[in-house]
Amino acid sequence: MLERLDNKYVVDASLLQSAVPELARLFDMLDIDGRRAFTYETCYFDDVERRSYFDHHQGRRRRAKVRIRNYLDAGLCFVEIKLKDRRGITVKKRLPYDAGKFGVIDAEALAYVHGVYRAHYGCEFPHELIRVLDMRYVRMTLVAKSGGERMTIDNCLRFSAPAGSKAIADDRFIIETKSANGNGMADRILRALHQHPTKHCSKYCAGVALLQEGARRNRFLPALRKLGMMTETERMA
Repeated sequence: MLERLDNKYVVDASLLQSAVPELARLFDMLDIDGRRAFTYETCYFDDVERRSYFDHHQGRRRRAKVRIRNYLDAGLCFVEIKLKDRRGITVKKRLPYDAGKFGVIDAEALAYVHGVYRAHYGCEFPHELIRVLDMRYVRMTLVAKSGGERMTIDNCLRFSAPAGSKAIADDRFIIETKSANGNGMADRILRALHQHPTKHCSKYCAGVALLQEGARRNRFLPALRKLGMMTETERMA
């Protein structure tokens, strides 16, 4: 689903276990050669001022995230750019890429990013990109037995940047529901368990907020709190 409405939830292992019976009734799990959990390696690009990050922090509608994602178990790699349309729907475009170039955007990939941005927003891509954040996590993917709805479950998140590294506890999961209207079956299952979407829960923004000293992160504090990554001062504020 390269065009969809997303909701993200941060839950612990016990809550996820409570949702399993109903999810199993309505969804199939992606299985490739008996494997159901897949490792993703991603590097994100921004400019030196982290303007993509701050566009997300300010909630600007015209914004983009650029990354290279390596699907390690599947042997696939893509340059990906995520944008928003006027309805708030996430639009993802991607270009097959040589995994040996992971971490580096070559001229062809950069031209692709500029072209996608120009076609979508009608203006030039504003950032001079550098590699700012690496991320690794494990993902399970569920697909609805009827309809086009999808759901991903991520855990074992690890962030790294020149400033250091951080890890999210393995009993915390980021669930992302992807549906045409933002109110799919997975959303209803989680709502029945008294769960509501966690606002501003971009994994990229969470990583930058954790690792970039001085980065404004007020908007992302609720997500960081649920991820268990708040300082004692921030928890008490």
